[in-house]
Amino acid sequence: MTWATVTGANSGISSILIVPSPALPSISRPRTGWLGSVGQAKSFAASSGAVSSCEDAASVLGSGRLQAIATAPTRTSRAFAPRLRLARAVRGDDCDSVPRMWNSSSGSAADLSALPRAGASQPLGGGFSLLYSLFFLLAVLLGAAPAGAAPRSPETGRAGMVVSTHRAAAEAGASILVQGGNAIDAAVATAFAVGVVQPFSAGLGGGAFALVRLSDGTIRALDARETAPAATTPNMYLAPGMPKHASVRGPLAVAVPSFVPGMIELLEKHGTMPLAQVLAPAIDLAENGVEIGPYHARMAGFMRGRLAQAEFPETWRIQFAPFEGKAMRGERLVQKDLARSIRLLARRGERVFRDGEIARAIVAEVRQRGGLLTLDDLRNFEPRWREPVIGDYRGLRVASFPPPSSGGAVLVQALNVLEGFDLAGLRPGSAPVIHLVSEAMKLAFADRAAYLGDSDFVDVPLSKLVSKSYAKAQRARIDASKATEIRRPGAIPEDAGTTHLSVTDADGRAVALTMTINTPFGSGITVKGTGVVLNNEMDDFAVATNIPNSFGLIDTRGANLPAAGKRPLSSMTPTILDRDGQLFMVSGSPGGPRIISTTLLTILNVVDWEMDPQAAVAAPRFHHQWDPNRLRVEPETADEVVSELEAMGHEVERSSRRWSAAEIIVVEPGTGQHLGGADPRSDGAAIRIDDASEVKSPTAR
Repeated sequence: MTWATVTGANSGISSILIVPSPALPSISRPRTGWLGSVGQAKSFAASSGAVSSCEDAASVLGSGRLQAIATAPTRTSRAFAPRLRLARAVRGDDCDSVPRMWNSSSGSAADLSALPRAGASQPLGGGFSLLYSLFFLLAVLLGAAPAGAAPRSPETGRAGMVVSTHRAAAEAGASILVQGGNAIDAAVATAFAVGVVQPFSAGLGGGAFALVRLSDGTIRALDARETAPAATTPNMYLAPGMPKHASVRGPLAVAVPSFVPGMIELLEKHGTMPLAQVLAPAIDLAENGVEIGPYHARMAGFMRGRLAQAEFPETWRIQFAPFEGKAMRGERLVQKDLARSIRLLARRGERVFRDGEIARAIVAEVRQRGGLLTLDDLRNFEPRWREPVIGDYRGLRVASFPPPSSGGAVLVQALNVLEGFDLAGLRPGSAPVIHLVSEAMKLAFADRAAYLGDSDFVDVPLSKLVSKSYAKAQRARIDASKATEIRRPGAIPEDAGTTHLSVTDADGRAVALTMTINTPFGSGITVKGTGVVLNNEMDDFAVATNIPNSFGLIDTRGANLPAAGKRPLSSMTPTILDRDGQLFMVSGSPGGPRIISTTLLTILNVVDWEMDPQAAVAAPRFHHQWDPNRLRVEPETADEVVSELEAMGHEVERSSRRWSAAEIIVVEPGTGQHLGGADPRSDGAAIRIDDASEVKSPTAR
């Protein structure tokens, strides 16, 4: 399969489309990736004139409006060759269908319902003409690319990849790989750096889940999730006089910080470098500052009016006061106190966060505000190694995180249900696809609300929830033509602000690490003299059954009520896929419950629709979590698609594009190349490693 770039001759438009064709002549200047913007593609379509028949379309091709065709090197990987499956209606004996594909940004059910099954695509130059392929691909690109976003190619490296929601953090991890560290060393360095450059989303006062693939293919799951303080009681947020938002802001929202012991456990078990070396980039970023990007500026602007200066003076002093009267974006955030705290950790080790200077400062801050945290809570916390959730999707091994994460169970459930549908035969972003996937989401989220919690405290029927037989029964509840009202979870057989980073190295190791302080700036509390922003993970518990938390998630049966030492249910979904025993994909995202849908969609984009990693993370998203019974779509979703979904019975809400930020890596079968995709919704970047002496990055920090 050869990739060809088709460029337009008018208005300076270039690199509009990419089509695969073995029949096109090869010339120099190879390119890969779709390089034109959506606006350029629309301009090209408009400038080509009204196309009302196959003959008119053919005359456009012959008119010189398509100026140049250039081929790029053959790519043998099935995962990255665009599938140009045409609806059976778009054939030589029904050429009037072509204008529908040309003029519609979404297609229609009639156009797209009868696509060939996976593996049935035909090569161009045979039964299908280049003309039809151009029309089809243009329709797909117009319907799927985020508005206003200039598409870019994935980063490609031979020896490893680091992808993070912030470029400086990704560069920190890449520098560790270059120094000879492995993926685990690099992941820990990146995680600490993220806590510095995005203090609103993660850091020393929070927690994390890390899914680790070792060089022999073994998958390990490290649970460094915060726990409830020992003084926690199940109904404490319902007590008379309790502030309405006590679980969200302030001292009673703070769970036991667990990030530091978790990262040290990860480094000691599977890393190779000393702690001080791994922490050096984070110390530098905190001490000397980092430029505030657009994502950071938006999050800070959003929270500025929600964090009272009098109540949270230290957070204001560090995060907001230096930028009074300024736009923040492009300014430099310096955190001297945080640099000192990380330096103390590097010199003295974990004890400073257990019962040393920083631990005492954290406890004093929380206690004097009326919170529950004690030094014993910090001393007694232990990260836990758990067995990952393992599933199989279209022949790929899917490993994800077990309870207290709900993410792995919900993800594997949804994949199991969707495996029974020919998604590859439908266009991504079309109403039939959104309908089927959202129905699978609804079923899995209903089970989340009923059955999932900390497995150390409640009996979670995990093996049954992720079984293929259960998926078959759940699939039968889906009506392909209309939305189904899911009033109850499935019947189990009777016997029974966050951020993400992905790292790979040259030896097959991989880390998918999701870390959080929960909502932006967590509890709002920054511990004086330390720069540590404390989490508000207590809000991830259910205050009571059927009462939603900040993310609208509910607990219908009490599995996620708070208790001393219990870990709140999480949506974090670090995930690793293998193909034929070889590392294939590393995925994850921030975003509350949308973490799960985002991770699901990135997998579908790569596996079913064979998008490259950058296209997979940039594609528009949608989300359904059962309760509320509302399908949320990103604003780029075409009006025709929304109308079709509403006709199926969905209540559709257009939501902000800022709801998640997927960071993924795919290791290309055959070539072993590491391809990284960084979500354009964040300030993220993919940094490639080509050898042990050079970090390659498209732009400097």
